Amino acid sequence: MLEFLHSLIQEVYLEMPSNEYTLRCCLKCGDLIKEIPIKCVGTCDSVCHVRCSGLTEQQLHNMENIGWRCNSCIEESQRKHSLKLESLVKQHEKRLEVLEQGMSSTLNNSRGTPILCPFLPHCHISRKAIIITAIIMGLTMVIGAILAVIFGMTALKMSLQVISVDGWGGRQSRNVLTPLNLPVHRVIISHTAAEGCESEDICAARVRLVQNFHMDGYQWDQIGYNFLIGGDGLVYEGRGWDSRGSHTMGYNIDSIGIAFMGTFTKISPTERQLVACQLLLEEGERLKKLVSDYRLYGHRQLSATESPGDILYGIIQKWPHWTNRTL
Repeated sequence: MLEFLHSLIQEVYLEMPSNEYTLRCCLKCGDLIKEIPIKCVGTCDSVCHVRCSGLTEQQLHNMENIGWRCNSCIEESQRKHSLKLESLVKQHEKRLEVLEQGMSSTLNNSRGTPILCPFLPHCHISRKAIIITAIIMGLTMVIGAILAVIFGMTALKMSLQVISVDGWGGRQSRNVLTPLNLPVHRVIISHTAAEGCESEDICAARVRLVQNFHMDGYQWDQIGYNFLIGGDGLVYEGRGWDSRGSHTMGYNIDSIGIAFMGTFTKISPTERQLVACQLLLEEGERLKKLVSDYRLYGHRQLSATESPGDILYGIIQKWPHWTNRTL
């Protein structure tokens, strides 16, 4: 009996290509590994039979450049990335707070005779110069107000412009995307928690970065959002109206995910971004992609996140379709 077991173990060892996977079991089926497996490049170091991976030949061919991660490692990577983004935002806020405190301390500690004109320190200026300075400042404020009104009117009159995936230089989906059951009942507003943009070239580059992160980092078939909106007032197509997104776990099946490019914890989105989003929502109703009484949510209402940032969340709370009912 012992001789039989010894010969059986020798036979198993001889069938293995190397000692690296000796007595390792497949993550999927649990059987002993006998051929060269697929190895998780994450932290768990798990292995899986090629036949159990469910990957296509094209995906297996791309494994040399991308690598494969098991579900546990992907979830862990997503969690770490979210924590890292929140940590960076908090660090940035802390730096701003320290800077503001430093400026306040400098002003409070300044001594000496009050300066009549802060632009001309330690000098005596006439009443005439003060009057001229005041007039110039007043004219500057008036001109600024006029320009604000002009640009505000221009923004309100802008038309919807949607840039296709090919138009912003994006990659095509790896596989056929799951279709949505239209019309949907929810719209979920997020922010990308990264730098903003105000020109088409920069915004397109930002969208490509997000796409690469989603497809290469999370191994998703396409960028997660249905649409992204740049500070230039253009709408950048992601998965579009007809395909299910990957933006809010548990709610993707009946929602459209729209991401504002930028971080809006302390600053506001541009007027063009806000108008573009409203025009996009109107277009969704017109095309029957959204029900007429759709519900609008901030990402934070349905997921443990700060997205879409305090400032943007405060803005969308005033929009007609926003609701605090999550059912």
